[in-house]
Amino acid sequence: MSPPAFPSRIMQGFVETLSTEIGHETLRAVLSKAGLPKEWARASHFLGLDDGRVAQAYATLQSAIRTYYGRGARGILIRIGAKLWQSLLDDSRLGVKAQAAFIRGLPKSLRRKPALELLARMLGAGNGDITIHTLDLDLLLVDQASPTALNQTDDIPICFVTFGLIRECLYWADGQVYDIEERACHAMGAHPCEFIITIGG
Repeated sequence: MSPPAFPSRIMQGFVETLSTEIGHETLRAVLSKAGLPKEWARASHFLGLDDGRVAQAYATLQSAIRTYYGRGARGILIRIGAKLWQSLLDDSRLGVKAQAAFIRGLPKSLRRKPALELLARMLGAGNGDITIHTLDLDLLLVDQASPTALNQTDDIPICFVTFGLIRECLYWADGQVYDIEERACHAMGAHPCEFIITIGG
């Protein structure tokens, strides 16, 4: 399998959202403490980088956030993921916006899987990087690329931004909040990362 890749335009949105959420000066402090380039505090810095280098920066920056905030990082990164969803929609190409409009025109009960497929299309740097599967009444998002977990090791799942994106995507689709669990994470030695969304009672 090819190395994980991550679109630079999404990295830009992530850095902008992160800076807004924790404050630009705090972001600079996070970078300084982790020994990371101060240029990473500027979203535009990532525009010229290839997707492989962006994926590494995406993982490294989230690792720095987790180190800086400790247990509080989970909530911060989930909120950033949730806010990033709307940013991705607003800045998406016409084809994605047309697909989003189509999904919102479906009956609510039919929107969940197409909404997650839309998220997969937006996040995946390559075809098949992220796939959506039906498990009886529930849904499963499988992230083969797992850019968050690139070169990371932990004893708990760490893909908090992806978690927030999934939660907000589903809320956008039908106005409901679902139980989501990252049941496998590449940082824990699994491959791929897997999120199960409980739809059934």
